[in-house]
Order: sequence, then C-alpha cells, then structure tokens
Amino acid sequence: MITVSKEDYLKAIAEAESEGLTVIAATLSHWLSVTRAAVTFALKRLTKDGLVSIKPDGHIQLTRRGRQIAERTILRHHLIERMLSEMFGMAWYEVHDEAERLEHAVSPAFEKKLVEKLGHKDTCPHGNGLALRSPAERRKRGLRLLAEAEAGSGYKIASVYERDRKLLEFFEKEGIRPGVRIAIKARNYDGTVSLSVGSREIRLGAAAADKIWVTQA
Repeated sequence: MITVSKEDYLKAIAEAESEGLTVIAATLSHWLSVTRAAVTFALKRLTKDGLVSIKPDGHIQLTRRGRQIAERTILRHHLIERMLSEMFGMAWYEVHDEAERLEHAVSPAFEKKLVEKLGHKDTCPHGNGLALRSPAERRKRGLRLLAEAEAGSGYKIASVYERDRKLLEFFEKEGIRPGVRIAIKARNYDGTVSLSVGSREIRLGAAAADKIWVTQA
C-alpha cells in the first residue's frame, strides 16, 4: 500500500535530486522537516517495499517503481497548482503550499478530469518543468542561475524555487516571476547582483539569486 508518507518521501528524493543534491538521510530530514529517527524508519519500509535502494555510502536512490510513484505524485501536484492558479485565480506564490496538502487526495478519475480541463502543459506557475531536470540538464538546455548571469546582458526568468513561501512572496514584491524580462547591471563584490526589473532597479543577495533560473533574452 502506498501511503501519503511514502509518496512524500519518494517525491522528496526526486525533487532533491533535481536540485543537484546527493540524497542521504540528513537531506530528507531537512527537506521534510522530520527527525533522523523518522527518516531511518521510513527508509526501512521503502527499501522493504522495493521503492528505494541505499548504497554503502548512504546515498539513497529511487528504484524504477519508486520513481514512477514519485512522478505520479509530482504530476498531481502540478495539476493542483495549475487548477488553483488557472481556474480559481490563486496567486502564483500561494499555490505550492495548497498543492502539497491536496496532491494526495487526487484520484485517477479526478486527475483525468483535470487533464481534460486544463490541457497538457509542461510547466507549473513557478516555471518548473513537469519532468524534473538536474542542474546539469538545465544548463544543457540553455538555462543558468541568476547568480551566474553576465553583467550587461538581458535575460528572461524561466523558473524559481517554489518550496520557500517567504522567498516567493519576496520575489512577487520585487516583480520577479516566470516570464519577466530582466537586465543584469552588475555583479557586485559582496556577492549581490544588481538588476533592473521593468523600470525598477534592485539588488539581490546570493541566496536569492541561486534560486532563480534564467534564459538569455
């Protein structure tokens, strides 16, 4: 039986991998805000069920079946985000938290209805692709982190990290969202990036600039 908890762990592994992380128990403890003891117990169940494998060095990987379940949960999360945004007009920076709560309640029949209603679309309101890609794969597709953007160049925001509500609210306040065009003015000695968003000029710290993927405009 695939429980809500198992879906959460499998999705967390897939998502952490897409952020370029080597997934170990400590990664999941931080990602899911649970104790190391809880992670250890969960991993024993997931391993027994053939959903994950753990290497001698502690590296956790999804099995083929585990990845299928993770991708199904991610699809439902994606559909819920789009439903809340496109059908109910919820702000783009609010939909992730709601989708986290609702994704497990989506039945196959409701999932089918959502696909029929919303149509197929590869990206969510945060610009993140339905198919999770590693940083290396994103770079092969011409994306780069804002922290790596060249001064004097123009870019379009492709996607933003969606798991931090306060960060998303900050981005909204500053006019930073997927599809917006920006111009890099300078990369400063203190690690910040000066950029223009429309007619406004702002300065972003490295922590925020590392959470935004851009493509050259």
